[in-house]
Amino acid sequence: MHIFYTPDIKSDNYQLNEEESKHCIRVLRLKNGDKINLIDGLGGFYLAEITNDHPKRCELRILQTEKEYGKRNYHLSIAVAPTKNIERYEWFLEKSTEIGVDEFIPFISQQSERKVIKPERLNKIINAAVKQSIQAYRPKLSSLFKFKDLINIDFKGKKFIAHCFDTEKPFLKNILNKNDKVLILIGPEGDFTLEEVEQAKTKGFQEISLGNNRLRTETAGIVAVHTVSLINE
Repeated sequence: MHIFYTPDIKSDNYQLNEEESKHCIRVLRLKNGDKINLIDGLGGFYLAEITNDHPKRCELRILQTEKEYGKRNYHLSIAVAPTKNIERYEWFLEKSTEIGVDEFIPFISQQSERKVIKPERLNKIINAAVKQSIQAYRPKLSSLFKFKDLINIDFKGKKFIAHCFDTEKPFLKNILNKNDKVLILIGPEGDFTLEEVEQAKTKGFQEISLGNNRLRTETAGIVAVHTVSLINE
């Protein structure tokens, strides 16, 4: 199954951009009459036929359309501080997209070692993961937040903060329900500070544990995403 990310479909005729056209015609060696699938990132899943196999502007005709393809019964926003080694954060984005996320929120906290990201590259990784996992809904990558601004966003749902301090806190798996709308915060390699945890609690965030083991930032993100997915199966 050949899948292409086409967020701007508006009619029954469509032209792939130059990058996707090259991949379709020169790399995959598809030609006129071949069928491919398209996803728009908003729940649309399409069957299309190649009508002009030009390697820079491949033209298609939409044959079938399915809306709300693979729609999940929950909403997950996950805020993870980018790691010093950006490849670890990219891995987290890729694997979490495959499992199922609605929004990624990168942020900077007091102990963050990385304070700059490249949204264009990160979005390409998300696009590739969406296509690989055949998902019609594409996670949103938000702009880079400061921690103090992040905990003040207007979020209508359950809000959690995961940290490594030795305090009484429930496991995430024990307090989630199906169909919940959830926001989970996970800090940088140096974790949150106690001050940040207390600030988050005053804004309605509940402390949680993701397990008994101490996890890397990106691993904690995957565990959180997978836990939410399992609860909703």
